[in-house]
Amino acid sequence: MFKPLRLTLLLLALGGTQTLVQASSLVVCTEASPEGFDIAQYTAATTADASAETLFDRLVHFAPGSTRLEPGLAESWTISPDGRVYEFQLRQGVKFHSTPWFTPSRDFNADDVLWSFQRQLDPQHPWHKLSPRGFPYAESMDFANLVEGIEKLNDHRVRFTLKHREAPFLANLAMGFTSLYSAEYGGQLLDAGKPEQLNREPVGTGPFIFERYRKDAQVRYRANPDYWAGRPAIDRLLFSISPDSNVRVQKLRAGECQIAVYPRPTDVAALRQEPDLEVLELDSQLIAYIGINTRHEPLDDVRVRQAINLAFDTRSYIRAQYGEDNASIAVAPYPPTLLGYNDKLQPWPHDPERARRLLAEAGYEEGFTLSIWTRPGGGTTNPNPGIGAQMLQADLAAIGIRTEIRMVEWGELIKRAKNGEHDLVFMGWAGDNGDPDNFLTPNLSCGAVKSGENMAGWCNPEFDELIRRARALTDPEQRAPLYRQALAIFHEQAPWIPLAHPKQFVALRKGVEGYQLSPLGTNSFARVKLAP
Repeated sequence: MFKPLRLTLLLLALGGTQTLVQASSLVVCTEASPEGFDIAQYTAATTADASAETLFDRLVHFAPGSTRLEPGLAESWTISPDGRVYEFQLRQGVKFHSTPWFTPSRDFNADDVLWSFQRQLDPQHPWHKLSPRGFPYAESMDFANLVEGIEKLNDHRVRFTLKHREAPFLANLAMGFTSLYSAEYGGQLLDAGKPEQLNREPVGTGPFIFERYRKDAQVRYRANPDYWAGRPAIDRLLFSISPDSNVRVQKLRAGECQIAVYPRPTDVAALRQEPDLEVLELDSQLIAYIGINTRHEPLDDVRVRQAINLAFDTRSYIRAQYGEDNASIAVAPYPPTLLGYNDKLQPWPHDPERARRLLAEAGYEEGFTLSIWTRPGGGTTNPNPGIGAQMLQADLAAIGIRTEIRMVEWGELIKRAKNGEHDLVFMGWAGDNGDPDNFLTPNLSCGAVKSGENMAGWCNPEFDELIRRARALTDPEQRAPLYRQALAIFHEQAPWIPLAHPKQFVALRKGVEGYQLSPLGTNSFARVKLAP
């Protein structure tokens, strides 16, 4: 039986060791290990939760539970009439974290903004070549060719000049990859010859201070007493890593955590019947999909990709994975609620006979062999990976395509999929800023092929030009037709099997206050309180 945390100590068994969690601690059962803590190197939501949402801040933020922009480390900004010049007035008195590995000698200022962006954009910056993974968001979104220059006007004012107008630019600055770092800490690490420590011992200005990480077990933080937006109500934050959603739910029931992210949608109805628990849900900006690696033969043939789409019974998959009314079938790479959605497109029907005809037409009447890559455990976009992969395997076998399922740990799966080792890979994406470009450019542009974020390896010049033109416009009525044309090309070329737009669920114990689901798929705990 769960007892109020302020009255008792909670004894946890995590990773084979017993740990006393202090009375003002929040324990969150999360679904995967972060890839690291230098968020500029990564794109996974689990990594963003463990770094961007806890340790760092950006010039602008999204208001809790929405896509509305609000001031962050910039307290105000101006935009030139031509949409090319952005000036930001920086917040004063913001403290960087003091840790055993770094003691700041000054507050946050314009030098930190320049360092954080220039290391990603300037090939001559001393830190530019020190990221072993590059800077996937900045690269796939072509930021280096968008930003003409960044200037320090004074210690607390910076100017960004763009080469051309970019409609989602301000919203992009609220994304995790634009998190702001300490230039002083970067210089200290470089002088010591330890640049890799930026990814292991992070320092930011965010609501929590990093303490330690035990891979595949837990991440520990403490509240930042000097946080500019107000000290968090909880003293300690602990992420307990459990890839299996059943394990997360059992820990929640036992009181070993107060929040369990992403229970299986098919379990939600039962969880809602439990008196000590509450389930939150939200129609989030999510897409679940299977990436088809167009760099591998015969997947470079559009007829083969179309046949694979026709072979897979997506509606049965959705029922098995999400249950009734917990997800809608996906047709395009982003949900119908966003700008430029093409409602004339229809889902690929389940038509094995037509699929076999297309394979025969492409010269593969006898079939071939593919690999299916997925993860263990489960999350929002892929609640039961093993079942999903087996359903795909069975449907492809019905049209003569033999497959081998490879179950790969989440961080390793992302890394190897970016390297293009897969044939078919189950993936998901959460929109980062409420703009359709955030689904298309990072996942399907030609630039994203180079960065590895484009899991299909698909580069279509006509599609690329349409989304480039749409980015450069600010009038929604001018942007929307370009996106509709781009989505029609995507649908016909079939680089993905679009699966579903799932609802987002989080289960928590009664007494947790202030937590809000985000439509962007991230989790912030800075405003969470525990009722006495």
